[in-house]
Amino acid sequence: MSTTQQGTHSLAFRVMRLCKPSFHVKPPFRLDPADLFVGEDIFDDPLAAANLPPLLSSQLTKSMDSSDLTYGNRFLLHHPSDAMGFSGLLLLPQSFGAIYLGETFCSYISINNNSNFEVRDIIIKAEIQTERQRILLLDTSKSPVESVRAGGRYDFIVEHDVKELGAHTLVCTALYNDNDGERKYLPQFFKFVVANPLSVRTKVRTVKETTYLEACIENHTKSNLYMDQVEFEPAPHWSATVLKADELHPADNSSTGEIFKPPILIRSGGGIHNYLYQLKLASPDSAQMKVEGTNILGKLQITWRTNLGEPGRLQTQQILGTPISRKEIELQILEIPSLINLDKSFLVHLNLTNHTDRELGPFEVQLSQNSAHEEKKVMINGLQTMVLPQVEAFGSTDFHLSLIATKLGVQRISGITVSDTTEKKTYDPLPDVEIFVESD
Repeated sequence: MSTTQQGTHSLAFRVMRLCKPSFHVKPPFRLDPADLFVGEDIFDDPLAAANLPPLLSSQLTKSMDSSDLTYGNRFLLHHPSDAMGFSGLLLLPQSFGAIYLGETFCSYISINNNSNFEVRDIIIKAEIQTERQRILLLDTSKSPVESVRAGGRYDFIVEHDVKELGAHTLVCTALYNDNDGERKYLPQFFKFVVANPLSVRTKVRTVKETTYLEACIENHTKSNLYMDQVEFEPAPHWSATVLKADELHPADNSSTGEIFKPPILIRSGGGIHNYLYQLKLASPDSAQMKVEGTNILGKLQITWRTNLGEPGRLQTQQILGTPISRKEIELQILEIPSLINLDKSFLVHLNLTNHTDRELGPFEVQLSQNSAHEEKKVMINGLQTMVLPQVEAFGSTDFHLSLIATKLGVQRISGITVSDTTEKKTYDPLPDVEIFVESD
């Protein structure tokens, strides 16, 4: 795994990764001891057991005492610990093993003096080199190691939070004085690859004013992952609550109130778990939100532990939702009278809002005519065009429009449009609104 520059050196680096041991599991192949000496047909002739040695005879008697004479009881567990299949041993790491993104790479490094003389004034450096950067882990330039005796060693430990995928190289260098006073430089390289421990797939759905985010987390490692936290950090102007199947009401991320929250197990080799979050705009009238119209929802913070408690942590990239389209001018109805009589005027309370960062107007409000032959059931009472003054940036103005209905029953207020007289621009009409017209 290591490569050394050509030349003879008194020193040599030895590198061992520090990590928790693993269970040395070898599920036993269970069999009946009598199978080693006799065949299965012994059950067909119970008298043949008399000719067996005492040990086998007693074992065979136990098997035949069962009501099931088809030797099925051989697979019964005689002690609860048999179900675990553990040998009772832990296996220490034999190599660098699998290193995953989000873990802490911890290495025990020993620089050994293999010569027969003392080596002095040793400057040691340890670095992690990736495709993007070079990270210094140890540098003894300011306080060199005075000496390492013949056959001796100098040990140290380095740690690095793994934040990049792909090839990594642990670069260990030593600058030292040899026995003859010659200054020598020793570089050694230890390469390893960082893999992705899990994948996160997201789906975003928007229902009216509410956005739902589904996150599916899949385990790609060879060990179980116990998820301590899968928390969604919403972007500014958004609030998030996590939805759980066993709760009637959504639980707020910021106020769990639980002293201990059991981790969620995601099994090795492709196990998955789904999370669902409900997102709402915390300040829909925010000026900044209206200007930017951003569709960034936020990001996920994920922390986990493995079987023996080794921690891991990942943060996803920003999750994007449906692009937010903001109208420059928005016209909406605030109030309509509950009682509307035929051929009698009534006032509709409207609001005109400027969503831009500049002043707009003056404006004209009128009812558009979809067709020359179409008869209007609801019309403007009085002047057909209402003039409104300029509206400042992010400002709004309220006004009342006098209308009159000419037909009984359910009618529609349709075609109310607003135009900017300065920019000669007509905006989208107000959505149709149904009213019920009664007789006097």
